[in-house]
Amino acid sequence: MGIGPGTRKHAGGASFPGTPAKSTMPQWYPELLAAVSNEVYSGRSRAVSAANHEMLLSYWAVGNELVKRESAEGWGSKVVVRLSADLRSSFPGASGFSPRNLRYMKSFAEAWPDFPMLQAPLATLPWYHQIALLEKLSDPGARLWYAAAAVEHGWSRNVLVHQIEAKAMERSGKAVSNFVATLPPEDSDLAQQSFKDPYVFDFVSMTDRRNERELENQLVDHIQKFLLELGQGFAFVGRQVRLVINEDEFFTDLLFYHLKLRAYVVIELKATKFDPSYLGQLGMYMAAVDDLLAHKDDKPTIGLLLCKSKNDLVAEYALRTTQMPIGVSEWKTEIVESLPEEFATTLPSVEELEAELSQDIPAQDISNTTVNQGDSP
Repeated sequence: MGIGPGTRKHAGGASFPGTPAKSTMPQWYPELLAAVSNEVYSGRSRAVSAANHEMLLSYWAVGNELVKRESAEGWGSKVVVRLSADLRSSFPGASGFSPRNLRYMKSFAEAWPDFPMLQAPLATLPWYHQIALLEKLSDPGARLWYAAAAVEHGWSRNVLVHQIEAKAMERSGKAVSNFVATLPPEDSDLAQQSFKDPYVFDFVSMTDRRNERELENQLVDHIQKFLLELGQGFAFVGRQVRLVINEDEFFTDLLFYHLKLRAYVVIELKATKFDPSYLGQLGMYMAAVDDLLAHKDDKPTIGLLLCKSKNDLVAEYALRTTQMPIGVSEWKTEIVESLPEEFATTLPSVEELEAELSQDIPAQDISNTTVNQGDSP
């Protein structure tokens, strides 16, 4: 006769243990869970970063071998094709050894002859970011600037390419302002670097009317892209924020809070050329925000006046008349000037590389893995 349900022949040595209820845990258990979870996340991030760094070192070493052979032996493109085939045969489970990727390794080694000694941030960027820097830029200083910005802001490769094409480096910190005269030294430099000139709203489609409300509507409709163009640290508070002084009503165009500056930022939009009278209106809004919204620990409110065009000298003189920290910048719907000729390269595009490697790189391959903050590839 077999052992039927309920017999419990081995009841003393076997069981189906359940997970203890959270209500039975000590009061400090949530802190333990948070600490362990943070350590697991940090450990995984470190593992990804370490693996990416080792892969870059390997790619640099391969590229360096190709550079040395080329200078010593004068070989041609057939060598790369043959090398690619032999590497795939020798390492059938490996990926990333297409002829085109091998050429990128060579370009990578040529661009950074001292890469093994180079520290973060460049050495922490994934391979596709490295390719974008090689393809879009020729100046080492510019590459390092964009590499640092990509690491600091968590840019995906697509966002990095967009920022390069939009000339973010050339525009950073270029707003006409009075920050040096109106802010403490420890705040004035950060404030200056937080504002650009011009701002590029390439996602905006303006009609011939070109009025402020239409521009404002489109910026808010595309708030994610607008925040990306503003830069790191801006948090959107509201639009057309109503201010009542006795019985008079006023409306600020856009209100932000800057997390690094620890200050509110009032942005006024103008679809016309800069006029000194605009500073009085903006200053009134800033004073009201300081009095009515800012916390006692907040820094003084900062103003940003975005105009369709401006005379820099007129703006500089006008800013001398106010003790409130204000920056004046232009806004455009596109970058009219093309990239300098020295930025152009003969390397294939990132898209062409991705197409060639699409059948070669598995979804979990470390060369296409990165930890981003706030943006998607």
